Amino acid sequence: MTENLPKNISAQKVNSDGNTAVQEQINNISLPRLSPAEFKLYNRLAEKMDYFHNHFRRSWNHLYTACANNERPTGVSIRQFIMMGLNFCSQLGAHHMIEEEHVFPILAKKMPEFCKEVQLLQQHKQIHAGMDRLEDYLKRCLSGTTDLRLDEMKRLIDGFGVVLWAHLDDEVRALGAENMRKYWTLEEMTRMPI
Repeated sequence: MTENLPKNISAQKVNSDGNTAVQEQINNISLPRLSPAEFKLYNRLAEKMDYFHNHFRRSWNHLYTACANNERPTGVSIRQFIMMGLNFCSQLGAHHMIEEEHVFPILAKKMPEFCKEVQLLQQHKQIHAGMDRLEDYLKRCLSGTTDLRLDEMKRLIDGFGVVLWAHLDDEVRALGAENMRKYWTLEEMTRMPI
């Protein structure tokens, strides 16, 4: 919360110059204990984000397990499995677009971790580089120009898996109550349009 910052520190200053020493001071601020209601309000974005991220974790695990076992799920045709992969890419891409266009700009006003040059958006770029390769491969498989090989699909998935899983956790952590309260007042949290 900006009112809890030392008088010489402002969230705007942290955001504009990216000063890590100032960021360190913010991270080391001792804040009073939150009531359960306050925690719930500060943590609501993390809970919402985790809900969406759990969908991506389940979808990823479903695809990855099939590829690692070199066997499609029972009762799933090749076309259906390819579509599952394409849907994963499409949904994750849409999720990131919404974050980048509507969520991150609001958060970046006070939170340096949501600025364009910082880790979370850099992770998006890394994820999309790998996801684009997977999507291209699956589209070729769907059109029949390439045969679906689960070992090849696994190789492509492995290409961005580590950064994806780290990102899913990092984003939720950044939106958690203990971090959000460093930058936002309770009143601001109630008015936040996301």
